[in-house]
Amino acid sequence: MRIRIAGDDASRQAAFDIRRRVFIEEQEIPEAEEWDDADATCTHFLAMDGDRPAGTARLIAAGGIAKIGRVAVLPEFRGTGLGRELMAHVLQHAADRGFTGSVIEAQLYAIPFYERLGYVAEGPEYDDGSGILHRVMRLTLTGGADASARGRNHASTGQRLA
Repeated sequence: MRIRIAGDDASRQAAFDIRRRVFIEEQEIPEAEEWDDADATCTHFLAMDGDRPAGTARLIAAGGIAKIGRVAVLPEFRGTGLGRELMAHVLQHAADRGFTGSVIEAQLYAIPFYERLGYVAEGPEYDDGSGILHRVMRLTLTGGADASARGRNHASTGQRLA
């Protein structure tokens, strides 16, 4: 599995195709709800299995906080650890750039996944407008590129995140 920033048009299109398949086709989120202005300015990540796009996520800088969203793994790659690898990569990217924390708006079914990465749910459940219930989750990032993975937030990923 290879994870990289989707910095060129073809990679971004591959990331958008994954989002279309997962969110619009599979979860039936209205297309107008999926795409927003942040897509033009955020950092998109693309996970590849050989030459096949497999997953994506995006990071929006919100002050010192990394707002991670649009995390999607194609059905044929679910249960393989790809989601964990993808999130570890995005969180490492954020920690290396000095972000002090991360926030994610998690669909309810995904809360246990994010809890295993060290996120903590806060606040009530809410409908984000798509008809799918979510909760805000937060994670504290510790240190940057030269820090060790000593924090509780990153121990379960098995990778250096801060």
